[in-house]
Amino acid sequence: MENIVLVSIAVIIVVGIFSQWLAWRIQWPSIVIMSIAGLLLGPVFGLFNPQEALGNLYSPLISLSVAIILFEGSSSLDIREIKGVSKSVFRIVTIGAFIAWIGGAIAAHFIAGLSLEISFIIGGLFIVTGPTVILPLLRNAKLKPRTAAVLKWEGIIVDPFGPLLALFAYEIIKVLTNDSLHANYIFNFLLSAVFAIILGYVIGMLVSFMINKGLFPEYLKSPIIISFVLLCFTLAEVVMHETGMLAVTVMGLTIGRTKHYISSIGQDVSHFVENVSVLLTSTIFILLTASLTRETIAEMFTWPIIGFVLVMLFIVRLLSIWLSTAGTELSNAEKILIGWIAPRGIVALSVSGYFATILLNDGYEGAAMLTALTFALVFITVCAHGFSLRPIAKALGLANDAAPGILLVGANSFSIALADYLQKINIPVLISDSSATLLQPAVKKKIPAYHGQILAEHSEYEVDLTPYETILCLTGDAAFNVLVSQSYAPKFGHNHTFTLTSESYKQQDSKKIPFARKANLLFREDAVFTELNKKINTGYKIQALPMNHQDKIDLDLLPEDAIPLLIRKKNTIQLITLRSKIMLDEGDQLVVLQKGKSE
Repeated sequence: MENIVLVSIAVIIVVGIFSQWLAWRIQWPSIVIMSIAGLLLGPVFGLFNPQEALGNLYSPLISLSVAIILFEGSSSLDIREIKGVSKSVFRIVTIGAFIAWIGGAIAAHFIAGLSLEISFIIGGLFIVTGPTVILPLLRNAKLKPRTAAVLKWEGIIVDPFGPLLALFAYEIIKVLTNDSLHANYIFNFLLSAVFAIILGYVIGMLVSFMINKGLFPEYLKSPIIISFVLLCFTLAEVVMHETGMLAVTVMGLTIGRTKHYISSIGQDVSHFVENVSVLLTSTIFILLTASLTRETIAEMFTWPIIGFVLVMLFIVRLLSIWLSTAGTELSNAEKILIGWIAPRGIVALSVSGYFATILLNDGYEGAAMLTALTFALVFITVCAHGFSLRPIAKALGLANDAAPGILLVGANSFSIALADYLQKINIPVLISDSSATLLQPAVKKKIPAYHGQILAEHSEYEVDLTPYETILCLTGDAAFNVLVSQSYAPKFGHNHTFTLTSESYKQQDSKKIPFARKANLLFREDAVFTELNKKINTGYKIQALPMNHQDKIDLDLLPEDAIPLLIRKKNTIQLITLRSKIMLDEGDQLVVLQKGKSE
């Protein structure tokens, strides 16, 4: 038995992460790949059933994982994102959610054939568009910030309220259909929800206070925060089932609002929780889809269920968005896109299973189809929205088509010349330096600049780094360059974090430099800070080198005074590193630092 559980957990984790990687490689929505992988493991080939393998661990594992995912999503919310659209977000998560509840309930009753009682319960659950599906889609789609912010905030705020709304409807129906229960039963439910909100807020403030006071060592911060998340969720669940999600969401929002005052929380904790969240998202989707039966899959393709999903897609969602955002700052294009995008995910799947069980125990035979109905809604919305989000956003002019930007750390003659060249070829740039004097030449050239310490915690809240995909550390302090690289590698990715070579590298035999490290060292061994700036100050220019197209360029054949910097491609650039072999495709240009006339 132990071996079965061990193998099951290992297979689920490995398949989940491999699905994420495969989705990245082929540029598909990761949720789609994970759902397909789970279906192949479970109902299609019948390799194993997670519910049977994990037994009593199955439901708690999903619940605790959802708690961490919700905490990560809510704690990462930045209030600046909804500047200008806060009115729309508020209406969507209140009026829009209510319209979606009523519309979903009516569709479930008249289209899917469920009883009114079950319909109003499940209609509340189906308002959710959680972070487990929205965030991966937004990463792939690259929408304009305002539209992405509305979808992100809606998903994270509404996610815990869907199950609560369903539970509230269930409690009301129990009171109305059971003479032995009285109105104080509803009062107890509302009291439990208030308790969950207070619990989340108190624990959030407690964690922030304790970390700010230095009561935890650095290496224990992340584990302790995760422990408090699980404690918060469990305490709320003990008081009343399904209130745990509300508690951890409030806890995340509380920490998210206070963390910029608490420099000691740091980016490492955020990255750790984010990585755990990605792992859990992969695991849960494989768990849920692999647990489905072939009968459930077959039931998904009946006309009542397909009809219900189509009504939810094309009528209920559109009505809820257009009616709730009437008279707000959103444009018609934004309303159309937001009205189309509403994928359901982990919360809908896991909670519908819970309600299916208790409703069947209460004698509602129609509840047997809830699993098939929910999975049909989840799978179809994930596929439809995952594959259509980017094309529709492009058609509506809401896709962020700007080239990926570059953040240059350190203001000096070379970095300003490089930023000026990049800006001229329509690559967004930002120069950061703690010296206003050094930034003056950049400001005169109208290059965007950030005056501040890029390593300071508050810098994350003073400058929006969203448009920038690559960071170049170009100061004269080699140790500072390494520190910035290490600090920002988790945010930008190892392959998008670069720094200059130092004098010590220049003095070494290049063969002694680790091969992997060369990928992050810019240009060539002798292109150190002093040499680059000396060349700029003595008349060297950054310019495209006239040359015929060829597959590979021999660096030894380049002009003696030319330092290769980057390859200019049609829509982007490729930086030259110590590990680079310069390969030009048709239409590419090699950009060098060379004595001569600037472009």
